[in-house]
Amino acid sequence: MTVGDIDRCVELEQLLFPEDDPWHAISFRSELAARHNRYITARDDDGRMVGYAGIALLGDAEHPEAEVHTIGVDPQCHRGGVGTKLLEALLAEAGRRGGPVFLEVRTDNAAAIALYAKHGFHIIGLRKNYYHPSGADAYTMRRPALSSMTTEWGDANRPDEVLS
Repeated sequence: MTVGDIDRCVELEQLLFPEDDPWHAISFRSELAARHNRYITARDDDGRMVGYAGIALLGDAEHPEAEVHTIGVDPQCHRGGVGTKLLEALLAEAGRRGGPVFLEVRTDNAAAIALYAKHGFHIIGLRKNYYHPSGADAYTMRRPALSSMTTEWGDANRPDEVLS
């Protein structure tokens, strides 16, 4: 994502999250400026942005972790795989560093919860009145740290498993 993409992101935010204080341009500028954040976009065949996503890469080399900040997909492209591709790109970025990945999701967003569960996330907590001004609740979800061996052959929930 570049600064030139911000206006479209703001437009999508207003479509996607009107009841929950959609991000303004200044929020996106701040996120792009932070060294530990990575933001990406998805575009259609005509080059029009149809989605965006961001992740914070936190911790240090010894104790890395990541937090998905946002994923937004143009409503006209819902159920087209754009959100999946954006999430997979964020998880690949986090995977290069290792560590668990966290996120918050509205408790009434069944499609997003299913997508996250499909990618190894589990609900670990509930945040009451997390979204403002709507007062909607959010689940905190966590995907454990995965190594290339456990994602292909082992149980991702058993980091002590050794495969040979």
